[in-house]
Amino acid sequence: MSARRRRTTKAATVTGVAALLALCGAAATATAAPAARAVTVPRGLTLSDGTRHVLVGGRSIDFGTTVRDLAWNPGGSKAAFVDGHGDLVVSDPDGSHRVTVAVNPGGQTWSHPTWQVTAADRANHIPAKNNLIFSARVHGSTVLEGVKATSNHGRPAKISLNGDPGDGAGPQTGNTWPNVGGSYGTSVYENTRTGEVYIRDDYLRQQGGALTKGSEPALAPDEEEVVFVRSVHGHDHLFVEEFGGSTNVVKDVTPGAGTDYTEPAWSPDGKTIAFRAPTGTYTVTKTAHGFGRPVKVSGHTGLPAYRG
Repeated sequence: MSARRRRTTKAATVTGVAALLALCGAAATATAAPAARAVTVPRGLTLSDGTRHVLVGGRSIDFGTTVRDLAWNPGGSKAAFVDGHGDLVVSDPDGSHRVTVAVNPGGQTWSHPTWQVTAADRANHIPAKNNLIFSARVHGSTVLEGVKATSNHGRPAKISLNGDPGDGAGPQTGNTWPNVGGSYGTSVYENTRTGEVYIRDDYLRQQGGALTKGSEPALAPDEEEVVFVRSVHGHDHLFVEEFGGSTNVVKDVTPGAGTDYTEPAWSPDGKTIAFRAPTGTYTVTKTAHGFGRPVKVSGHTGLPAYRG
Protein backbone atom coordinates (compact mmCIF):
# COMPACT_ATOMS: atom_id res chain seq x y z
CA MET A 1 0.00 0.00 0.00
CA SER A 2 1.45 3.36 -1.02
CA ALA A 3 2.10 6.28 1.29
CA ARG A 4 -0.77 8.08 -0.37
CA ARG A 5 -3.23 5.22 0.29
CA ARG A 6 -2.13 4.96 3.90
CA ARG A 7 -2.79 8.64 4.46
CA THR A 8 -6.11 8.46 2.64
CA THR A 9 -7.23 5.60 4.89
CA LYS A 10 -6.34 7.55 8.01
CA ALA A 11 -7.88 10.79 6.75
CA ALA A 12 -11.13 9.03 5.93
CA THR A 13 -11.71 8.54 9.67
CA VAL A 14 -11.34 12.21 10.42
CA THR A 15 -14.52 14.14 11.11
CA GLY A 16 -15.19 17.73 11.87
CA VAL A 17 -12.43 19.13 9.67
CA ALA A 18 -12.84 22.89 9.61
CA ALA A 19 -13.33 24.74 6.35
CA LEU A 20 -10.14 25.60 4.51
CA LEU A 21 -8.63 28.94 5.41
CA ALA A 22 -10.41 31.75 3.64
CA LEU A 23 -7.69 33.70 1.92
CA CYS A 24 -8.70 37.12 0.73
CA GLY A 25 -8.10 37.84 -2.93
CA ALA A 26 -6.23 41.01 -3.70
CA ALA A 27 -6.70 42.75 -6.98
CA ALA A 28 -3.52 42.94 -9.01
CA THR A 29 -2.42 46.29 -10.34
CA ALA A 30 -1.09 45.63 -13.80
CA THR A 31 0.20 47.59 -16.73
CA ALA A 32 -0.74 46.40 -20.18
CA ALA A 33 2.23 44.87 -21.92
CA PRO A 34 3.61 46.80 -24.91
CA ALA A 35 2.53 45.40 -28.25
CA ALA A 36 5.99 43.99 -28.90
CA ARG A 37 5.79 42.02 -25.68
CA ALA A 38 2.12 41.08 -25.81
CA VAL A 39 1.40 37.49 -24.95
CA THR A 40 -1.65 35.33 -24.49
CA VAL A 41 -1.97 32.89 -21.64
CA PRO A 42 -4.96 30.96 -20.28
CA ARG A 43 -6.93 32.47 -17.44
CA GLY A 44 -5.16 32.08 -14.10
CA LEU A 45 -1.87 30.90 -15.59
CA THR A 46 1.20 33.00 -14.79
CA LEU A 47 4.71 32.84 -16.20
CA SER A 48 7.88 34.04 -14.50
CA ASP A 49 11.23 33.97 -16.27
CA GLY A 50 13.70 35.15 -13.64
CA THR A 51 13.30 38.84 -14.43
CA ARG A 52 11.27 41.42 -12.49
CA HIS A 53 8.32 40.99 -14.85
CA VAL A 54 5.61 38.35 -14.37
CA LEU A 55 3.11 37.59 -17.12
CA VAL A 56 -0.48 37.37 -15.91
CA GLY A 57 -3.38 37.18 -18.35
CA GLY A 58 -1.49 38.80 -21.20
CA ARG A 59 -0.14 41.62 -19.02
CA SER A 60 3.39 42.20 -17.86
CA ILE A 61 3.48 43.08 -14.17
CA ASP A 62 6.62 44.71 -12.83
CA PHE A 63 7.23 43.28 -9.36
CA GLY A 64 9.99 45.78 -8.69
CA THR A 65 12.53 43.04 -7.98
CA THR A 66 13.84 39.87 -9.54
CA VAL A 67 11.26 37.07 -9.29
CA ARG A 68 12.50 33.49 -9.25
CA ASP A 69 10.38 30.36 -8.79
CA LEU A 70 7.07 32.15 -8.26
CA ALA A 71 4.33 30.27 -6.37
CA TRP A 72 0.84 31.43 -5.37
CA ASN A 73 -1.06 30.68 -2.19
CA PRO A 74 -4.31 28.72 -2.65
CA GLY A 75 -6.48 31.83 -2.80
CA GLY A 76 -4.18 33.67 -5.20
CA SER A 77 -3.90 36.62 -2.83
CA LYS A 78 -0.17 36.27 -2.15
CA ALA A 79 2.89 35.38 -4.19
CA ALA A 80 6.04 33.76 -2.81
CA PHE A 81 9.37 33.82 -4.64
CA VAL A 82 13.12 34.11 -4.28
CA ASP A 83 14.33 37.64 -5.02
CA GLY A 84 17.56 38.93 -6.50
CA HIS A 85 19.31 38.76 -3.12
CA GLY A 86 18.42 35.10 -2.73
CA ASP A 87 15.93 35.88 0.04
CA LEU A 88 12.47 34.36 0.44
CA VAL A 89 9.83 37.02 -0.19
CA VAL A 90 6.03 37.25 -0.07
CA SER A 91 4.12 40.01 -1.85
CA ASP A 92 0.74 41.07 -3.14
CA PRO A 93 -0.14 39.89 -6.67
CA ASP A 94 1.31 43.06 -8.20
CA GLY A 95 4.60 42.79 -6.32
CA SER A 96 3.69 45.46 -3.77
CA HIS A 97 3.78 45.14 0.02
CA ARG A 98 6.79 42.86 -0.13
CA VAL A 99 7.81 41.16 3.09
CA THR A 100 11.11 39.34 3.47
CA VAL A 101 9.96 36.14 5.11
CA ALA A 102 13.53 34.88 5.53
CA VAL A 103 16.95 36.33 4.73
CA ASN A 104 19.45 34.10 3.00
CA PRO A 105 22.42 33.93 5.38
CA GLY A 106 24.85 33.74 2.47
CA GLY A 107 26.54 30.80 0.84
CA GLN A 108 23.16 29.15 0.22
CA THR A 109 20.90 28.82 -2.81
CA TRP A 110 17.17 28.81 -2.13
CA SER A 111 14.63 27.68 -4.71
CA HIS A 112 11.11 26.43 -5.42
CA PRO A 113 9.02 27.71 -2.51
CA THR A 114 5.59 26.10 -2.19
CA TRP A 115 2.67 27.00 0.08
CA GLN A 116 1.44 24.56 2.71
CA VAL A 117 -1.96 25.86 3.80
CA THR A 118 -4.43 23.78 5.82
CA ALA A 119 -7.40 24.47 8.07
CA ALA A 120 -7.40 23.65 11.75
CA ASP A 121 -8.80 20.24 12.68
CA ARG A 122 -10.02 20.69 16.24
CA ALA A 123 -11.35 17.12 16.46
CA ASN A 124 -7.80 15.81 16.07
CA HIS A 125 -6.05 18.74 17.75
CA ILE A 126 -4.26 19.73 14.55
CA PRO A 127 -3.57 23.48 14.22
CA ALA A 128 -3.96 25.39 10.99
CA LYS A 129 -0.86 25.68 8.81
CA ASN A 130 0.35 28.55 6.66
CA ASN A 131 3.93 27.62 5.81
CA LEU A 132 6.41 27.91 2.98
CA ILE A 133 8.52 24.86 2.16
CA PHE A 134 11.51 25.32 -0.12
CA SER A 135 14.77 23.78 -1.24
CA ALA A 136 18.05 25.03 0.22
CA ARG A 137 21.49 24.13 -1.08
CA VAL A 138 23.83 24.39 1.88
CA HIS A 139 27.54 23.42 1.73
CA GLY A 140 26.94 21.23 -1.29
CA SER A 141 23.91 19.41 0.16
CA THR A 142 20.33 20.12 -0.87
CA VAL A 143 17.72 19.91 1.89
CA LEU A 144 14.09 20.88 2.38
CA GLU A 145 13.37 23.69 4.83
CA GLY A 146 10.24 25.40 6.07
CA VAL A 147 9.19 28.69 7.62
CA LYS A 148 5.88 30.31 8.53
CA ALA A 149 4.59 32.28 5.55
CA THR A 150 3.65 35.17 7.87
CA SER A 151 7.20 35.54 9.20
CA ASN A 152 9.20 38.73 8.85
CA HIS A 153 12.90 37.87 8.77
CA GLY A 154 12.04 34.45 10.17
CA ARG A 155 14.44 31.59 10.66
CA PRO A 156 13.84 28.54 8.43
CA ALA A 157 14.44 25.04 9.75
CA LYS A 158 14.79 21.63 8.11
CA ILE A 159 11.49 19.80 7.83
CA SER A 160 11.13 16.20 8.96
CA LEU A 161 11.28 13.45 6.34
CA ASN A 162 10.14 10.38 8.25
CA GLY A 163 9.41 7.23 6.30
CA ASP A 164 6.36 4.99 6.33
CA PRO A 165 6.04 2.72 9.39
CA GLY A 166 8.72 0.06 9.23
CA ASP A 167 10.53 1.63 6.28
CA GLY A 168 12.88 3.99 8.10
CA ALA A 169 13.48 7.63 7.26
CA GLY A 170 13.82 8.80 3.68
CA PRO A 171 16.93 10.48 2.27
CA GLN A 172 17.74 13.63 4.22
CA THR A 173 19.84 15.28 1.51
CA GLY A 174 19.58 15.56 -2.26
CA ASN A 175 15.94 16.66 -1.93
CA THR A 176 14.57 19.45 -4.08
CA TRP A 177 11.57 20.70 -6.09
CA PRO A 178 8.96 20.48 -3.29
CA ASN A 179 5.31 20.96 -4.23
CA VAL A 180 2.28 20.93 -1.90
CA GLY A 181 -1.21 20.04 -3.10
CA GLY A 182 -4.63 19.68 -1.52
CA SER A 183 -5.90 20.58 1.94
CA TYR A 184 -4.00 18.09 4.12
CA GLY A 185 -0.50 19.53 3.78
CA THR A 186 0.72 16.68 1.57
CA SER A 187 3.74 17.39 -0.59
CA VAL A 188 5.88 15.72 -3.22
CA TYR A 189 9.53 16.31 -4.05
CA GLU A 190 12.39 14.78 -5.97
CA ASN A 191 15.64 13.28 -4.77
CA THR A 192 18.52 13.89 -7.15
CA ARG A 193 20.56 10.98 -5.80
CA THR A 194 17.97 8.24 -6.15
CA GLY A 195 16.24 9.78 -9.17
CA GLU A 196 12.88 9.18 -7.50
CA VAL A 197 9.79 11.18 -6.62
CA TYR A 198 8.80 11.06 -2.95
CA ILE A 199 5.58 11.86 -1.13
CA ARG A 200 5.44 13.48 2.31
CA ASP A 201 2.22 13.11 4.29
CA ASP A 202 1.85 15.70 7.03
CA TYR A 203 -1.57 15.46 8.65
CA LEU A 204 -2.30 13.02 11.47
CA ARG A 205 1.41 12.26 11.55
CA GLN A 206 4.32 12.91 9.25
CA GLN A 207 5.38 9.97 7.09
CA GLY A 208 6.26 9.33 3.48
CA GLY A 209 8.22 7.35 0.96
CA ALA A 210 9.32 6.89 -2.63
CA LEU A 211 6.67 6.77 -5.37
CA THR A 212 8.40 6.26 -8.71
CA LYS A 213 11.33 7.30 -10.88
CA GLY A 214 11.12 10.90 -12.03
CA SER A 215 11.76 14.56 -11.28
CA GLU A 216 10.05 17.97 -10.98
CA PRO A 217 6.83 16.61 -9.44
CA ALA A 218 3.58 18.47 -8.83
CA LEU A 219 0.72 17.12 -6.71
CA ALA A 220 -2.82 17.45 -8.04
CA PRO A 221 -5.25 19.63 -6.04
CA ASP A 222 -7.27 16.56 -5.00
CA GLU A 223 -4.07 14.71 -4.00
CA GLU A 224 -5.10 11.76 -6.18
CA GLU A 225 -2.45 12.23 -8.87
CA VAL A 226 1.10 13.44 -9.27
CA VAL A 227 2.64 14.68 -12.52
CA PHE A 228 6.39 14.45 -13.02
CA VAL A 229 9.12 14.46 -15.65
CA ARG A 230 10.83 11.32 -16.93
CA SER A 231 13.24 10.86 -19.84
CA VAL A 232 12.10 8.69 -22.74
CA HIS A 233 14.38 8.06 -25.73
CA GLY A 234 16.36 11.24 -25.11
CA HIS A 235 13.43 13.59 -24.45
CA ASP A 236 11.69 14.65 -21.25
CA HIS A 237 8.07 13.47 -21.17
CA LEU A 238 5.34 14.17 -18.62
CA PHE A 239 3.98 11.23 -16.68
CA VAL A 240 1.03 11.07 -14.29
CA GLU A 241 0.75 8.57 -11.48
CA GLU A 242 -2.78 7.91 -10.25
CA PHE A 243 -3.35 6.87 -6.64
CA GLY A 244 -6.26 5.02 -5.11
CA GLY A 245 -6.30 1.60 -6.73
CA SER A 246 -4.72 -1.58 -5.46
CA THR A 247 -1.78 -0.69 -7.72
CA ASN A 248 -0.80 2.86 -8.59
CA VAL A 249 -1.01 3.52 -12.33
CA VAL A 250 1.67 5.50 -14.19
CA LYS A 251 0.89 6.91 -17.65
CA ASP A 252 2.91 8.86 -20.19
CA VAL A 253 0.60 11.79 -21.02
CA THR A 254 2.92 13.19 -23.73
CA PRO A 255 3.92 10.03 -25.63
CA GLY A 256 4.59 11.91 -28.86
CA ALA A 257 7.01 14.41 -27.35
CA GLY A 258 9.80 15.28 -29.77
CA THR A 259 11.34 17.84 -27.44
CA ASP A 260 11.73 18.37 -23.70
CA TYR A 261 8.60 19.01 -21.62
CA THR A 262 9.45 20.24 -18.12
CA GLU A 263 8.23 22.14 -15.03
CA PRO A 264 4.60 20.93 -14.92
CA ALA A 265 1.90 22.70 -12.89
CA TRP A 266 -1.73 21.70 -12.24
CA SER A 267 -4.66 24.03 -12.78
CA PRO A 268 -6.80 24.63 -9.65
CA ASP A 269 -9.56 22.35 -10.96
CA GLY A 270 -7.10 19.52 -11.59
CA LYS A 271 -8.11 19.17 -15.25
CA THR A 272 -5.15 20.81 -17.00
CA ILE A 273 -1.37 20.63 -16.70
CA ALA A 274 0.72 23.56 -17.91
CA PHE A 275 4.37 22.98 -18.71
CA ARG A 276 7.43 24.44 -20.35
CA ALA A 277 9.05 23.58 -23.67
CA PRO A 278 11.94 25.22 -25.53
CA THR A 279 9.47 26.89 -27.92
CA GLY A 280 7.02 28.22 -25.34
CA THR A 281 4.39 27.22 -22.82
CA TYR A 282 1.98 24.35 -23.42
CA THR A 283 -0.97 22.71 -21.71
CA VAL A 284 -2.44 19.23 -21.81
CA THR A 285 -6.02 18.67 -20.63
CA LYS A 286 -7.93 15.65 -19.36
CA THR A 287 -10.43 14.03 -21.69
CA ALA A 288 -12.90 11.19 -21.29
CA HIS A 289 -10.11 8.81 -22.26
CA GLY A 290 -7.11 10.22 -20.42
CA PHE A 291 -5.27 13.31 -21.66
CA GLY A 292 -5.44 15.10 -24.98
CA ARG A 293 -2.59 16.38 -27.11
CA PRO A 294 -0.31 19.19 -25.95
CA VAL A 295 -1.49 22.64 -27.01
CA LYS A 296 0.80 25.66 -27.29
CA VAL A 297 -0.74 28.52 -25.31
CA SER A 298 2.12 31.02 -25.40
CA GLY A 299 5.38 31.60 -27.22
CA HIS A 300 6.80 32.92 -23.96
CA THR A 301 8.97 30.54 -21.95
CA GLY A 302 9.00 30.69 -18.20
CA LEU A 303 8.02 28.83 -15.06
CA PRO A 304 4.26 28.18 -15.21
CA ALA A 305 2.14 28.58 -12.08
CA TYR A 306 -1.59 28.95 -11.54
CA ARG A 307 -2.97 31.77 -9.43
CA GLY A 308 -6.01 30.57 -7.47
